[in-house]
Amino acid sequence: MGAEDQMKLHVTPTSPYARIARAAIIEHGFEDSIEVVTARTREPGSPYYEITPSGRVPFLERDDGPGLEETDLICAYLDQLSDRPPLLRRPDEADWQAGRLHGLARSFLDGLAVWVREMRRPENERSPTIIAHESARAERMFGLWENEIATPLMQEGLTVTHLTLYCALETARQLMGADAMASRPALAAWHAHLGERPSLVATRPPRRS
Repeated sequence: MGAEDQMKLHVTPTSPYARIARAAIIEHGFEDSIEVVTARTREPGSPYYEITPSGRVPFLERDDGPGLEETDLICAYLDQLSDRPPLLRRPDEADWQAGRLHGLARSFLDGLAVWVREMRRPENERSPTIIAHESARAERMFGLWENEIATPLMQEGLTVTHLTLYCALETARQLMGADAMASRPALAAWHAHLGERPSLVATRPPRRS
């Protein structure tokens, strides 16, 4: 894919879902052919809504067809453009391990995203029930992944599942503090090691003031 094929990936700096797609662009070496632009979301009348009515990120504007929304779909599209190993590992009907792990990572991130959205509300509008539910879910998922992280598929290569779990852990630290994994040494070590990858270093969100 050359410069003449440049596309646009619309993101927000703090979205973990957008970060996964941004990291995938770097892993595939598409930095010069896909422009990453900041979307104006949650604004009445934003011009971004003319690009995608849902206003969600990430959103990939293509030059060869309609745009694509949804992280896994965008990653699958990047895989088929690239001559590098695919990042989205397809479930195998003879071994559902890859699909199972990806579902668990995505479930972890999705639950944390609900918690983040609740915390963005004014304090007097937040639901203690939702926060307690998602906090308890996060603790269960930490326990699950402390065991699952030893699975060979999580210890080899790089896939969208790795990126999704990493972004889930980063979101959990944002909500629960830097010591969120203090009692999960295997998961903490995996997180620290993967976080040194250039694509994840380059896509770190800005620090909150």
